[in-house]
Amino acid sequence: MELIPAKLPLFVKWLFPKYVWNISTEEKVIYLTFDDGPTPKITTWTLDVLEQFQAKATFFCTGDNVEKHPDIFQTIIEKGHAIGNHTYSHPDGWKTSTETYLANVKQAQSIIKSQLPQDTTCNLFRPPYGQIKKKQGRILMSLGYNIIMWSVLAIDWSEKTRKEKSLKNVIKHAKKGSIVVFHDSEKASENMQYALPQVLEYFSEKGYRFESLTSKSLLSN
Repeated sequence: MELIPAKLPLFVKWLFPKYVWNISTEEKVIYLTFDDGPTPKITTWTLDVLEQFQAKATFFCTGDNVEKHPDIFQTIIEKGHAIGNHTYSHPDGWKTSTETYLANVKQAQSIIKSQLPQDTTCNLFRPPYGQIKKKQGRILMSLGYNIIMWSVLAIDWSEKTRKEKSLKNVIKHAKKGSIVVFHDSEKASENMQYALPQVLEYFSEKGYRFESLTSKSLLSN
């Protein structure tokens, strides 16, 4: 049985109030996010499905994958989605010294910035595994990053999660202002590719729209 909760426990948000866990809104808006890409075929497939539903999302990319697949990264930008920093090589913040962790983030930021249009900022950051030391987070926020966490996990990456469960995790728990985590990675592909189209269809039929995280949406918090 999967022990990771699909819905964010409220006490966690209370413990880390300066991180972004959801967006305060009365509008029917859900914020889909995708971690670990860009990945050949899977990210492209994801972009095509999002386009079918006129949905925008936020892609938290690793610097390593941006470096390997700059063409796919450019397609994400051209399709009008937001970009976030997900470190260069996906280290676990709890197991990594602050100096090394910050250098990893900086390395990713340099690569991402080199691929973005001129004068475009990238100030969104999501820690791999959601694991980040308080000092690491404090320094990153002082550098201007918004640390984006989540309110709903599809848990699509786990071998213990059946694809039907990934879908149920989102359908059951997502609501106005939810930040939902999927992964556009090989590891998560079977579950994500099953759940994403049905999530988009289900909430679209209920009058929801899907937006990327922007400075404007973050100000509402």
